Amino acid sequence: MQDAHVGNLNREPQVSAEMLESLRELNHRFLDLIATPTRDWNSTGRVGLNVDLGDQVAPLSAAQKRAVASCPYALFDLRFHDDEYWQTRAHSTRQWSVFDAADVDSGTLDFVRLALFFAWHAASTSKLAARFLLGMNELTVAAFRTMTIDCLSVLAATEASHLTARWSDRPTYWKALMSAAGRPNPANLRRIQLSGLQLAAAVHLP
Repeated sequence: MQDAHVGNLNREPQVSAEMLESLRELNHRFLDLIATPTRDWNSTGRVGLNVDLGDQVAPLSAAQKRAVASCPYALFDLRFHDDEYWQTRAHSTRQWSVFDAADVDSGTLDFVRLALFFAWHAASTSKLAARFLLGMNELTVAAFRTMTIDCLSVLAATEASHLTARWSDRPTYWKALMSAAGRPNPANLRRIQLSGLQLAAAVHLP
Protein backbone atom coordinates (compact mmCIF):
# COMPACT_ATOMS: atom_id res chain seq x y z
CA MET A 1 0.00 0.00 0.00
CA GLN A 2 2.75 2.45 0.93
CA ASP A 3 4.77 1.66 -2.21
CA ALA A 4 1.64 2.21 -4.29
CA HIS A 5 1.18 5.58 -2.61
CA VAL A 6 4.68 6.68 -3.57
CA GLY A 7 4.20 5.32 -7.07
CA ASN A 8 1.06 7.39 -7.53
CA LEU A 9 2.91 10.48 -6.39
CA ASN A 10 5.71 9.88 -8.89
CA ARG A 11 3.21 9.29 -11.72
CA GLU A 12 1.20 12.42 -10.98
CA PRO A 13 2.02 14.70 -13.97
CA GLN A 14 2.19 17.78 -11.77
CA VAL A 15 4.91 16.27 -9.56
CA SER A 16 7.83 15.99 -11.93
CA ALA A 17 10.94 13.88 -11.53
CA GLU A 18 12.91 17.13 -11.54
CA MET A 19 10.89 18.45 -8.60
CA LEU A 20 11.48 15.28 -6.61
CA GLU A 21 15.20 15.40 -7.39
CA SER A 22 15.39 19.03 -6.26
CA LEU A 23 13.67 18.06 -3.02
CA ARG A 24 16.18 15.26 -2.41
CA GLU A 25 19.02 17.76 -2.93
CA LEU A 26 17.40 20.10 -0.39
CA ASN A 27 17.01 17.25 2.07
CA HIS A 28 20.71 16.44 1.68
CA ARG A 29 21.64 20.08 2.23
CA PHE A 30 19.47 20.13 5.35
CA LEU A 31 21.20 17.05 6.75
CA ASP A 32 24.59 18.63 6.09
CA LEU A 33 23.40 21.82 7.77
CA ILE A 34 22.28 20.24 11.02
CA ALA A 35 25.37 18.02 11.15
CA THR A 36 27.76 20.98 11.06
CA PRO A 37 29.48 21.10 14.48
CA THR A 38 29.49 24.91 14.63
CA ARG A 39 25.70 25.08 14.65
CA ASP A 40 24.21 24.33 18.06
CA TRP A 41 20.74 23.57 16.76
CA ASN A 42 19.39 21.99 19.90
CA SER A 43 20.29 24.87 22.18
CA THR A 44 18.30 27.23 19.93
CA GLY A 45 15.29 24.91 20.02
CA ARG A 46 14.87 25.10 16.27
CA VAL A 47 15.06 21.37 15.70
CA GLY A 48 12.89 20.74 18.71
CA LEU A 49 13.95 17.15 19.32
CA ASN A 50 14.72 15.50 22.63
CA VAL A 51 17.74 13.90 21.00
CA ASP A 52 20.76 15.55 19.47
CA LEU A 53 19.83 15.08 15.84
CA GLY A 54 23.00 16.78 14.62
CA ASP A 55 25.16 14.27 16.47
CA GLN A 56 23.20 11.44 14.91
CA VAL A 57 23.58 12.79 11.39
CA ALA A 58 27.25 13.74 11.66
CA PRO A 59 28.69 10.16 11.56
CA LEU A 60 26.78 9.30 8.39
CA SER A 61 28.79 9.08 5.19
CA ALA A 62 27.86 11.15 2.14
CA ALA A 63 26.29 8.06 0.58
CA GLN A 64 24.22 7.38 3.70
CA LYS A 65 23.02 10.98 3.77
CA ARG A 66 22.02 10.70 0.13
CA ALA A 67 20.06 7.56 0.97
CA VAL A 68 18.23 9.31 3.82
CA ALA A 69 17.60 12.37 1.66
CA SER A 70 15.81 10.28 -0.96
CA CYS A 71 12.58 10.47 1.05
CA PRO A 72 9.68 11.53 -1.23
CA TYR A 73 8.92 14.45 1.11
CA ALA A 74 10.76 17.27 2.85
CA LEU A 75 12.80 16.47 5.96
CA PHE A 76 12.75 20.16 6.89
CA ASP A 77 9.92 22.50 7.80
CA LEU A 78 9.24 26.24 7.82
CA ARG A 79 5.82 26.24 9.47
CA PHE A 80 4.33 25.09 6.16
CA HIS A 81 1.37 23.55 8.03
CA ASP A 82 0.42 26.88 9.62
CA ASP A 83 -2.24 28.43 7.36
CA GLU A 84 -2.94 31.43 9.54
CA TYR A 85 0.73 32.33 9.80
CA TRP A 86 1.42 32.22 6.07
CA GLN A 87 -1.74 34.11 5.17
CA THR A 88 -0.62 36.87 7.51
CA ARG A 89 2.87 36.88 6.01
CA ALA A 90 1.53 36.99 2.46
CA HIS A 91 -0.73 39.93 3.27
CA SER A 92 2.02 41.95 4.95
CA THR A 93 4.77 41.83 2.32
CA ARG A 94 5.17 45.60 2.33
CA GLN A 95 5.97 45.53 6.04
CA TRP A 96 8.96 43.18 5.73
CA SER A 97 12.27 44.88 6.37
CA VAL A 98 15.89 44.07 7.12
CA PHE A 99 15.16 44.87 10.76
CA ASP A 100 13.02 41.72 10.92
CA ALA A 101 15.91 39.52 9.79
CA ALA A 102 16.63 36.48 11.93
CA ASP A 103 19.98 36.22 13.70
CA VAL A 104 21.21 33.10 11.92
CA ASP A 105 24.38 32.09 10.11
CA SER A 106 24.81 32.50 6.37
CA GLY A 107 24.56 28.76 5.71
CA THR A 108 21.13 28.57 7.32
CA LEU A 109 20.00 31.70 5.50
CA ASP A 110 21.16 30.31 2.14
CA PHE A 111 19.31 27.06 2.78
CA VAL A 112 16.09 28.81 3.78
CA ARG A 113 16.26 30.95 0.65
CA LEU A 114 16.45 27.81 -1.51
CA ALA A 115 13.73 26.05 0.52
CA LEU A 116 11.35 28.98 0.14
CA PHE A 117 11.98 29.19 -3.59
CA PHE A 118 11.22 25.46 -3.85
CA ALA A 119 8.07 25.92 -1.76
CA TRP A 120 6.93 28.80 -3.97
CA HIS A 121 7.61 26.75 -7.11
CA ALA A 122 5.79 23.69 -5.72
CA ALA A 123 2.77 25.76 -4.64
CA SER A 124 2.66 27.52 -8.01
CA THR A 125 2.94 24.22 -9.91
CA SER A 126 0.79 21.71 -8.05
CA LYS A 127 -1.38 21.63 -4.93
CA LEU A 128 -0.60 17.93 -4.68
CA ALA A 129 3.14 18.56 -4.66
CA ALA A 130 2.88 21.28 -2.04
CA ARG A 131 0.65 19.11 0.13
CA PHE A 132 2.58 15.84 0.11
CA LEU A 133 6.13 17.11 -0.35
CA LEU A 134 5.94 19.99 2.12
CA GLY A 135 2.80 19.48 4.22
CA MET A 136 1.01 22.63 3.05
CA ASN A 137 -2.75 23.05 3.30
CA GLU A 138 -4.75 24.80 0.56
CA LEU A 139 -4.72 28.19 2.27
CA THR A 140 -0.94 28.09 2.61
CA VAL A 141 -0.62 27.10 -1.05
CA ALA A 142 -2.81 30.06 -1.98
CA ALA A 143 -0.70 32.39 0.18
CA PHE A 144 2.53 31.29 -1.53
CA ARG A 145 0.95 31.75 -4.95
CA THR A 146 0.39 35.45 -4.22
CA MET A 147 4.10 36.02 -3.58
CA THR A 148 6.62 37.14 -6.17
CA ILE A 149 10.21 36.01 -6.65
CA ASP A 150 11.38 39.40 -5.40
CA CYS A 151 9.70 38.71 -2.05
CA LEU A 152 11.51 35.46 -1.41
CA SER A 153 14.95 36.85 -0.53
CA VAL A 154 13.56 39.23 2.09
CA LEU A 155 11.23 36.52 3.32
CA ALA A 156 14.17 34.16 3.84
CA ALA A 157 15.82 36.69 6.14
CA THR A 158 12.72 36.95 8.31
CA GLU A 159 11.82 33.25 8.38
CA ALA A 160 15.20 31.55 8.87
CA SER A 161 14.69 31.25 12.63
CA HIS A 162 11.66 29.02 11.98
CA LEU A 163 13.64 26.32 10.22
CA THR A 164 13.15 22.97 11.95
CA ALA A 165 13.30 19.29 11.28
CA ARG A 166 9.92 18.11 10.01
CA TRP A 167 7.87 16.19 12.59
CA SER A 168 10.19 17.46 15.30
CA ASP A 169 7.60 16.20 17.79
CA ARG A 170 8.15 12.62 16.57
CA PRO A 171 11.60 11.66 17.93
CA THR A 172 10.79 7.97 17.36
CA TYR A 173 10.62 8.58 13.62
CA TRP A 174 13.94 10.40 13.56
CA LYS A 175 15.69 7.83 15.73
CA ALA A 176 14.46 5.02 13.48
CA LEU A 177 15.49 6.90 10.33
CA MET A 178 19.01 7.63 11.57
CA SER A 179 19.44 4.10 12.89
CA ALA A 180 18.35 2.58 9.58
CA ALA A 181 20.67 4.88 7.65
CA GLY A 182 23.68 3.60 9.56
CA ARG A 183 23.05 -0.04 8.69
CA PRO A 184 23.49 -1.90 5.37
CA ASN A 185 19.80 -2.66 4.94
CA PRO A 186 18.26 -0.49 2.17
CA ALA A 187 14.89 -2.22 2.48
CA ASN A 188 14.56 -1.28 6.14
CA LEU A 189 15.61 2.30 5.43
CA ARG A 190 12.99 2.51 2.70
CA ARG A 191 10.34 1.16 5.08
CA ILE A 192 11.14 3.89 7.62
CA GLN A 193 11.12 6.53 4.89
CA LEU A 194 7.71 5.39 3.68
CA SER A 195 6.36 5.65 7.22
CA GLY A 196 6.80 9.39 6.81
CA LEU A 197 4.05 9.35 4.19
CA GLN A 198 1.67 8.17 6.91
CA LEU A 199 2.73 11.10 9.08
CA ALA A 200 2.21 13.45 6.17
CA ALA A 201 -1.26 12.05 5.45
CA ALA A 202 -2.26 12.13 9.13
CA VAL A 203 -1.81 15.90 9.23
CA HIS A 204 -4.64 16.29 6.72
CA LEU A 205 -7.10 13.96 8.42
CA PRO A 206 -10.14 15.62 10.05
